[in-house]
Amino acid sequence: MSDEDHEDSDPVEKMLKQAGCLELHYKIQMCIADTKDWRKCQNEVKDFKECMEKYQKNLRKEQ
Repeated sequence: MSDEDHEDSDPVEKMLKQAGCLELHYKIQMCIADTKDWRKCQNEVKDFKECMEKYQKNLRKEQ
């Protein structure tokens, strides 16, 4: 199994990667790990939310 196959074994990560939002997801995780308080990570959450909304909007346009 290649590294790429291993990365895609998690369906959530695969979807986030396809959406182009995986790095933002990781930023949220790192912020929470660093601060131990998700409330201090609202900028990261906002960026991730905007990324996912953009992806969803583009999906609807394609249908």
